[in-house]
Amino acid sequence: MKSSRWKLILLLILFIPGFARGATHSLFLKYQPMKNFTSLQEKIGTNLGMAPFKDERSETLYIGVHMPLWGGSNYFKSDPFPLEKAIKESLSGPLSRNGIKTVSISDWDGKPESLKDMETDSVLMIQIKRFWIEGRAAPFRTYAQTSIRLVIHLGVKKEAKVFTKNVEVEKEVTLPRLTPEGMEATLNGILTEIFDSFFSKPY
Repeated sequence: MKSSRWKLILLLILFIPGFARGATHSLFLKYQPMKNFTSLQEKIGTNLGMAPFKDERSETLYIGVHMPLWGGSNYFKSDPFPLEKAIKESLSGPLSRNGIKTVSISDWDGKPESLKDMETDSVLMIQIKRFWIEGRAAPFRTYAQTSIRLVIHLGVKKEAKVFTKNVEVEKEVTLPRLTPEGMEATLNGILTEIFDSFFSKPY
C-alpha cells in the first residue's frame, strides 16, 4: 500500500508542473569577457564598424526548446530580440572597455576593396548559421544539447584584407533539471568562449 502511495505522489510531482508549461521565455544574452585584449587595438584600430549581422537559420524566432516529460514544450527567445541584435549589442560594451569605439554601418559587401572607402579602421560582420539549445527530459534528469555556428568576417583597412573564421561549438550535458537560468548561463558561457578566443587572435 505504501509503495503504491509513493508511486502516486511521484507521478503527481512529475505531472502537475506540466500544466504550467508550454510557455515562451526570454534568455538574456550577454558576452562577458574573461580576458583582457591588450593587442586588439593594435590589430583592428580604435574605430570598429559593425555591419548588419545576419541570422541565416531556417527558424529565426526561437533559440531553444525544453521538452518535459508531460505538458507542452517551453520555447526560448533571445533578449534583446532578434538574435542578431542580441549578439551585436553584447559586443559593444566589452570592446569599449578595451578602448575600441563601435559604430553601426548600414551595409558592407564583405570585400577588401571596399575597406578603403570606410571611415572606420575595421569592419565586423557575423553570419549566424546555428544557435540552438535543446533540453530533453528523462526520469530524474535532463539532457541538454547546445549547438552554435558562427561565421565571423573582419575587414582590416591597414591590412587591406578580410579575415574569415568559421566557429562551431557543440556541447551536451546531463543535469538533474533544466531551468531558463541554466540555459541562459550555458549560452552566455559559450559566447564568452567564442569571442574571448576571437578577440585574443582576430587574425
